[in-house]
Amino acid sequence: MKRTALNPWNWSLKLGYNQAEIIEQTKRQLICAGQTSVDENGAPQHVGDMRGQIALALANLESVLEGAEMGLANVTRLTIYATDVDEALKNFDLLGMRFGPAGVAPPMTLLGVTRLALPDLMFEIEATAAD
Repeated sequence: MKRTALNPWNWSLKLGYNQAEIIEQTKRQLICAGQTSVDENGAPQHVGDMRGQIALALANLESVLEGAEMGLANVTRLTIYATDVDEALKNFDLLGMRFGPAGVAPPMTLLGVTRLALPDLMFEIEATAAD
């Protein structure tokens, strides 16, 4: 897969994402459902703890990617939903700690929502990946 970042402005790079990417020479595309802070039985974890929820949602996303023999370096787009955008942004260093070593800054959208599928969930991350 060949990725070419497209950034008419560079302010988003400080937040860890490109404005756009041209993706070429792909074989497969993976569309991931939103991943949240749940255990293997779907029970919410880290209730009331945004940082804990982000960390587990990212770990769950990595597990889904691994199932397709991919990793964070394959992620081409993110959509993030948070019940408290300000609190989520305070903890976005967790995304940088995971995506930085993978060498990617996928385009992303962050949306504030009133609630997620389960009332105790505060953060959900949805991804598209390719190889």
